[in-house]
Amino acid sequence: MTDRVRLFQTLPHACGYFAERTAQNLVIDPGAPRLDQLYGQALAKGFRRAGSHLYLPQCDACRACVPCRIDVERFTPDRTQRRCLKRNADIDVSEVMPGFTAERHALYERYLRTRHAGGGMDTADEEDFQRFLAAPWSPTVFLEMRREGRLLGVAVTDIALTGVSAVYTFFEPDEAARSLGTFGILQQAALARRRGIPYVYLGFWIAGHPKMDYKRRFHPLEIRQQGRWIAMP
Repeated sequence: MTDRVRLFQTLPHACGYFAERTAQNLVIDPGAPRLDQLYGQALAKGFRRAGSHLYLPQCDACRACVPCRIDVERFTPDRTQRRCLKRNADIDVSEVMPGFTAERHALYERYLRTRHAGGGMDTADEEDFQRFLAAPWSPTVFLEMRREGRLLGVAVTDIALTGVSAVYTFFEPDEAARSLGTFGILQQAALARRRGIPYVYLGFWIAGHPKMDYKRRFHPLEIRQQGRWIAMP
């Protein structure tokens, strides 16, 4: 990839997962042409999209963030995940165009106030919503989850030829018992299976981290270490 596009390294900044650490990222030149065509290759190398940036953690003293992906062909929901599907059998899921609507934004704000209170992400205006969740070049769809017309959740999903990327999911805080985050990933895996796409990329796994360790339940999970994808032990 480096012979086709420039890579930049960010300055150290506060780590989003460990308060006592700093972090740095490698970022693909956001002005590079044909980012939409490079996206699948970037996913395969462990990169992730946030807004219009494709980034990969590159921290001097830490390697906790490990890229991970679901092998769609081999994936079978476990008992807990099957219960999640059954619990949400009354939800209609549809692929819709991404973008701002007042309804989505209101749900997004409620989610952030509950899940990220005081963390700098608990307020988001229309510009923040647009800038974080999509990019002009990204192959993004929103998987909307509705019950009797009421919007309960949105799984922001990028669809490349070689992989589906689970970018972000936000949902109604008072419906936490439904496990809509898990349900969203299961729907993304189903989407990938329907389209014959081999992987669902889940971003980064951090061993033992309470906000990240749930990803290991999507077995068989692959992780990227030393430049290659291997089955998680």
